[in-house]
Amino acid sequence: MTRLVTTPALAALLALAACSSQSGETKALPPVNVKGASLQAGFGNFERLVEAAQKEGKLTVVGLPREWVNHGELMDVFSDKYGIQIESLNPAANSQQQIDAVATAQKPDVFDLSVDVALANAAKFAPYQVTGWTDIPDEVKAANGTWYAGYGGYMSIGYDPRKMKAPASYAELLKPGGRPAGTTVALAGHPLRNASGFNGVMAASMQGGKFDARRGVQAFSALKKAGAVAAAPEQATAVLDWDFLNAARSAANKANWQVTIPAGSILASPYVQAISASAPHPAAARLWTEFLFSDEGQNILLRGYARPSRMEAMQMKGTIDNEAAGKLPKVNGTPVFLTIPQQDAAKEYLQKHWSQQMS
Repeated sequence: MTRLVTTPALAALLALAACSSQSGETKALPPVNVKGASLQAGFGNFERLVEAAQKEGKLTVVGLPREWVNHGELMDVFSDKYGIQIESLNPAANSQQQIDAVATAQKPDVFDLSVDVALANAAKFAPYQVTGWTDIPDEVKAANGTWYAGYGGYMSIGYDPRKMKAPASYAELLKPGGRPAGTTVALAGHPLRNASGFNGVMAASMQGGKFDARRGVQAFSALKKAGAVAAAPEQATAVLDWDFLNAARSAANKANWQVTIPAGSILASPYVQAISASAPHPAAARLWTEFLFSDEGQNILLRGYARPSRMEAMQMKGTIDNEAAGKLPKVNGTPVFLTIPQQDAAKEYLQKHWSQQMS
């Protein structure tokens, strides 16, 4: 997901989405004809969908922090454009917590999920084919239309250029003596509870395009023993996080924060969208999805430094925000990804060893 030239956003999405096919998970999803789940089949045409959504008057989302890939602007523009109130539940919810919210009184209409959680819960989603369906690469959408990637990103290193130079690799950043004295490193979240934290450990574990969870845990354990792990990301000299978050922080204060994606160590991940099968506002849920995958919605995500899934098609059609695309962090090398079995094995290892090694 070379600076990505012909496919500046999608290489990461294509690569990571292969985790489903390589793990055999996608094969369990029946390759049905999704035409019956399309906009026209449910509401006749786009105008009738808008009318139905406006009659509902509300959309309930979950796990969408306003600062995350420009979701704040996305929600505001959608609400203003269609006159639909958005209720945002637990913006900090991780993917599993989003799914768990279905059992609460405030049922969400739509989800923004990691691939593994989407695969495990596909039966809870309503199949739907957005208007831009054919622009979404097959590798990042379920054959039966239950989920499809809206955007993705790369794991990266954000760092304070006043205190250190751009690390050439994760190994350099994490090894003893690899950083200036007094500098500290942090993950963006806890690796047992947070996708960015988990992927930060796995990026640190990469060697020759291969992953070894033990290597990642040992690297952070050595940092901890050396007193080089910051108590919180905002206190660290360097933070392992998604490139879109490090890039947003850099844009706010470039003199104090910059972002690099180490060459040859490009860990990619998409985030996928899905509509709840029990959505209280089914028309608004579908209209939101249409908006997110529209040129306008995809460009809003792009301005949040995400790599939208329709980016290549939008470039070909001349509808891409070229200024925003030019601000994406540079990438040099071939993206790699964690397959579902690799994720499962790594999570099992971390469950057994992370707390013990970091105590």
